[in-house]
Amino acid sequence: MSTEGVIYRVAGPVVTATGISPRMYDVVHVGNERLMGEVIKIVGDYSIIQVYEDTSGVKPGEPVTNTGRSLAVELGPGLLTSVYDGIQRPLPVLRDKMGDFIYRGVSAPGLDHEKKWDFEPTVKEGDEVSAGQVIGTVQEGPMVHKIMVPIDIKKGKVDKIKTGNFTVDEVVATIDGKDVTMLQRWPVRVPRPVDEKYQPDVPLVTGLRVLDTMFPLAKGGTAAIPGAFGTGKTVTQQSLAKYSDADIVVYIGCGERGNEMTEVLTEFPNLEDPKTGESLMKRTVLIANTSNMPVAAREASVYTGMTIAEYFRDMGYNVALMADSTSRWAEAMREISSRLEEMPGEEGYPAYLAGRLSEFYERACRAKTLCGADGSISVIGAVSPPGGDLSEPVTQNTLRIVRVFWALDTKLRERRHFPTINWLTSYTMYDKQLIAWYKDNIADDFPALRAWAMQVLQKESELQEVVQMVGSDSLPDEQKMTLEVAKMIREIFLQQNAYHPVDCYCPIQRQHVMLGLIKKYSDLSDKALAAGVQVDKIAYLPVRSRFNQAKYEENVDAELAAVSEDMDKQFAELGV
Repeated sequence: MSTEGVIYRVAGPVVTATGISPRMYDVVHVGNERLMGEVIKIVGDYSIIQVYEDTSGVKPGEPVTNTGRSLAVELGPGLLTSVYDGIQRPLPVLRDKMGDFIYRGVSAPGLDHEKKWDFEPTVKEGDEVSAGQVIGTVQEGPMVHKIMVPIDIKKGKVDKIKTGNFTVDEVVATIDGKDVTMLQRWPVRVPRPVDEKYQPDVPLVTGLRVLDTMFPLAKGGTAAIPGAFGTGKTVTQQSLAKYSDADIVVYIGCGERGNEMTEVLTEFPNLEDPKTGESLMKRTVLIANTSNMPVAAREASVYTGMTIAEYFRDMGYNVALMADSTSRWAEAMREISSRLEEMPGEEGYPAYLAGRLSEFYERACRAKTLCGADGSISVIGAVSPPGGDLSEPVTQNTLRIVRVFWALDTKLRERRHFPTINWLTSYTMYDKQLIAWYKDNIADDFPALRAWAMQVLQKESELQEVVQMVGSDSLPDEQKMTLEVAKMIREIFLQQNAYHPVDCYCPIQRQHVMLGLIKKYSDLSDKALAAGVQVDKIAYLPVRSRFNQAKYEENVDAELAAVSEDMDKQFAELGV
C-alpha cells in the first residue's frame, strides 16, 4: 500500500490527492507543512481529504503522506482540566509553543507524556483479567482515574504488575506477554463497547426546578435545548455543568463565538464545585473549537468529546456531555458536503444529516461497563436555529432523536423570566420511567404534584385567551384563583436566578416542598372561596410575598417551614 502521494486539487478545507491508496478515515499529512487531514471519500486513484487546518497557500504537486491510522484520541491520566481543540491538541501547550495565534502544521500530544503519575495496582500477579477490567488507579485531582485493560486484550493472566510513579508511556503491567501502559488510543468514530445497556430510569438531578420537576432528563438520556440568540442556552448548560449530579463534565464548544468560549474558559476554573469545594475544572474536559477555527476540525470535535466521555463512562462514572452547538457542527458538514459536490438535502444540508445526528446521540446510554460498574453518558445538545425558527432541518432532525426538549422562548426572555424554558412547548419522554424513582427517593405524591402543576399551567394558557378578549373581571372566582395559583407556580417555582448564591441550586427535596406549599395554598383557597371569602382577600395575603422571597433566604428550608405555618394562620383568620 502506497503511503506517499501528491496533491491534485484544493477546494477550501477539501483536498484531492493521488497515489496514496488509503482506507476510509485514514489520517494523512498534507502539503509541505504536513497539515493534518482525514480521508472522507475515495474515487478510483483519487483520495478526497478533509483538512483540519487552514489550507491557504497549499498548491497542487505538494506531497501527501498516509499514516495508515484512523483519527484517534489519547486516553489516560491528564485528561481532566485539559482544554483541547477539535482534534485533541492541547491549546495551553500550543500557546506556550507559539503564543496566542496557532500556526499551521503544529501538533502536540493530547496527554503530557513526561508527567509521572502515582499508579496503585488493584490486581495481583497471576490474576485472570479481561478487556475493560480495572487493574489499577491513579489519583487525578478529586477524581480516581481507573486504569483499564485495553479492549484488544480479550482475556489473560497478569504476568507482572508494578507500583510507583510512571509516565503514561511506561509499562505498568504485562498481561499474557503483552505490555500495558496507562495510555490508550481509541478511534473517535467507533463507539467503545459496553457489557449491557440499561433502561434510563434514574434522573440526572440538575438543581433547576423547571428541569428536575417538570421536564426531567434521565441519566444516559438525550436532551436538546433549541433557542434563538440571547435566550440563555449557554447559561443553562453552564448551570447543568456546575450543579448536575454527574461525576465528569465534557463541554464541547463547537463553532461557538470566541467571546462565549472565552467566558467558559475563564469562568470554569473559578467556579467552585459543590461536591468537592475545589475548582469545577478539576472534573471537566473542555473542547474549544470556535467559529473562526477550520470547519473540518469542528466536524471532528463532537466525536472527540464523545470518545473522551465514553472512556470515563467505562470507569463507572456518570458523565454529562454538553455540545454547544450542534447547529454549527451541521453547518460544518454542509460546507464540506458542498465542497465535495454532493447532492444537497433540505436547506443545503447533506442528505445524511439525520444519520450523523443519530450516530452522535445514540452513543449516549446508561450501561453496565466491561469492568462491571454502572456508568452513563447524558448528552445535552444546544441547537441554534437561525432566527429562532424551530422548523429548520437541524432542530427537526434533532427532535426526532432526543427524548427531552427544553424549548427556550424569546417572549419569556423579554418578560425577564429565566430560565426561559417554555412549559407549554417543552416535553420529556422519561417521566413515566422515572415515576418509581421519584416515589422511592422523594415522596409518593411527587408525580401527582407535577401533573397537577402542569394542569394548572395549561388551564392558565386557555384562560389567557378569554382574558385578552373580555378581561379578567368577567371570570368566575374559581378561574380567577386558577390564574393566581398559576402565577405562583411561574414566579415562585419556575423562575430561578442562576447567579444568586442560594437560588442557583435547588435540591429536589426542596422542590417537592415548594410545589407542595403552592398546592396547599391552592387547596386552602378553594375552601376559602367555598366559605364565601373574596378572591382579592385570598390573593393579597401577606404570606404570598414572604413565600416569594423565601427561596432567596440563606436558611431557605427553615423559612419554607415558617411560610407553611403562616399560611395556616392567615387562612384561619379568613375562617378556613
